[in-house]
Amino acid sequence: MNVYDTLKTLNIELPPMAVPAAAYVPFVQSGRLVFLSGHIAKKDGKVWAGQLGKNISTAEGQQAARAVAIDLMGTLHAAVGDLNKVKRIVKVMSLVNSTGEFTEQHLVTNGCSELLGQVFGPQIGAHARSAFGVAQIPLGACVEIELIAEIA
Repeated sequence: MNVYDTLKTLNIELPPMAVPAAAYVPFVQSGRLVFLSGHIAKKDGKVWAGQLGKNISTAEGQQAARAVAIDLMGTLHAAVGDLNKVKRIVKVMSLVNSTGEFTEQHLVTNGCSELLGQVFGPQIGAHARSAFGVAQIPLGACVEIELIAEIA
């Protein structure tokens, strides 16, 4: 199935690529790999701030990670011009703003991973992954995720 048909079925509209807020570029392509810079969670166009284990639940964190996945796909679309060119989502790295006691970073990150699997299918969307708990993320965001994709 066409990636854009799947997005339409899921009622997902890709956002335009965000303008970097610091000294970096949104993506870099090296050969057939596209490296996307970390994207922070946003809700209603604003930073989705908070800390897991303090004032954000695991379920809300999953929704934040899902929102990041949508933003990542918007940037990936801008980088390659057509998401159907994606041969494989290679790696996802997730940073979860969490208390020292919070241990469900992997479940939060599933919000991103599961959506990528839905959109790209099990062969292309399955990826290697790391999920870390961190003391803080820029602007107080609850989740930041970066992605590496291979294109045809």
